[in-house]
Amino acid sequence: MKQTIITLCILFYSTLTWAQTGYNIKVTIKPFRTGWLFLGYHFGKKQYLLDSSRINSQGQATFQGKEKLFGGVYLIVYPRKNGWFEILVDKQQNFSVVADSSDVLNKSQFVNSLDNQVFNQYQRFAQQKGIAVADLQKKLVTTRSSSDSAAIRTQISGIGKEMQQYRENFIKNNPKSLLAALFKLMKDPEIPPASQQPGGKYDSAYVYQYYKSHYWDGVSFSDDRLVRTPVLEPKLSKYFDNVLMQNPDTLVKEADKIILASSVNKETFKYYLSTLTDKYVNPTYMGQDKVFVHLFEKYYVTGQADYWMNDKYKKFIFDRGYSLMANVIGEKAANIELIDSSDKPLPLYSVKAPYTIVCFWDPTCSHCQEVVPKLDSIFESKWKSRGVALYGVLVDGGKDQWLKYIREHNLKDWIHVYQTQAMKDADYAANKAGFRQLYDVYQTPILYLLDNEKRIIAKKLSYSQLDDFLQVKLGNPKTN
Repeated sequence: MKQTIITLCILFYSTLTWAQTGYNIKVTIKPFRTGWLFLGYHFGKKQYLLDSSRINSQGQATFQGKEKLFGGVYLIVYPRKNGWFEILVDKQQNFSVVADSSDVLNKSQFVNSLDNQVFNQYQRFAQQKGIAVADLQKKLVTTRSSSDSAAIRTQISGIGKEMQQYRENFIKNNPKSLLAALFKLMKDPEIPPASQQPGGKYDSAYVYQYYKSHYWDGVSFSDDRLVRTPVLEPKLSKYFDNVLMQNPDTLVKEADKIILASSVNKETFKYYLSTLTDKYVNPTYMGQDKVFVHLFEKYYVTGQADYWMNDKYKKFIFDRGYSLMANVIGEKAANIELIDSSDKPLPLYSVKAPYTIVCFWDPTCSHCQEVVPKLDSIFESKWKSRGVALYGVLVDGGKDQWLKYIREHNLKDWIHVYQTQAMKDADYAANKAGFRQLYDVYQTPILYLLDNEKRIIAKKLSYSQLDDFLQVKLGNPKTN
């Protein structure tokens, strides 16, 4: 009997310690009586599962862990993973919830979690206002009276202001809460009316600068609770895609500013650096890979990101980094020491021309077979007469196939070069980067445009985009 009491005391102490230092979340959801519930969380655009718990005979599942969860917006995921509802996890991580999957917002009760009680209240309030706005928008579509339309728009605007006032009041009364941090993240800058702008009239430059400078008001880049929410990633993407000028130097400056502000917290530093890295490792617009190269040199090469990278991700980042470092727009292109079809040296820097197009291609590549003849046609009809040189580099395929394709398609005015296997082996033995790495040739065809000093001024464009670019550079040809 004495041994049993001691054992029970140990179990009670263990459970109490667990609840204090880790997490213990009890969940009961109608109508689920069997199977498993899952605990997940938001991270960027995605959701991840973190824990699972079998539903017992009372319909309850318990998520437990010895370590506290990071704060954020978490998900209680249904047994078939076909639905979920959200909960807040912050300082209080020992609580319970009873809910009904048919109407979670209006049929849920939280015990020992004030955060989730007020979150649930807000969600119900937002749902009511959302339904009211939807009804008004339907009326707006059918109304024919301008005065009625104006009245409806005023009502919609009023609901928006009511929602904002709700959030402002909550922030004022609960400034350090997770929900307040979310509300700050959701807030858009309010532009002063035209009468309060310089000169007492609307000033687009002022509006832009005001919006940009106040975009992150109230948001802490070191608050790791925001990382695990569905709100941060869209706001960050909007800032870099729509608010900032799409100049690489501007993007680099802003990225550094945010990463520096986040660096006091390992989780936020990891989030902002990895998110911006993934965004610019394969950017939407030409030249923006300069942002990735900057991040690579400043944070990855210096080892600041080593603590969170696995071997696979590290290899990917470093392979891409070293490939892109050598071909940043505005920098001089790496020289290519190759030979022509007669096996005579014909390095890239021996080509003298106001503009040089470098085409990496493969005669056995179906895309190359489609593009190369069109590239040659536009070269012959427009570019060659303006002094443009076309330096064609064989990437793959045998020399015989290469020469056959050149003859059959009459690519007579190109500067054709290739690399023998012995040359490749020599580069490898000397630990010398090959042209594939130097020019980030991961597919074919790939086109680069160099100026007379062999500086990269455009890259990885289609032949038609390259033609548009050259027309701007060359101007209209003179006619007699």
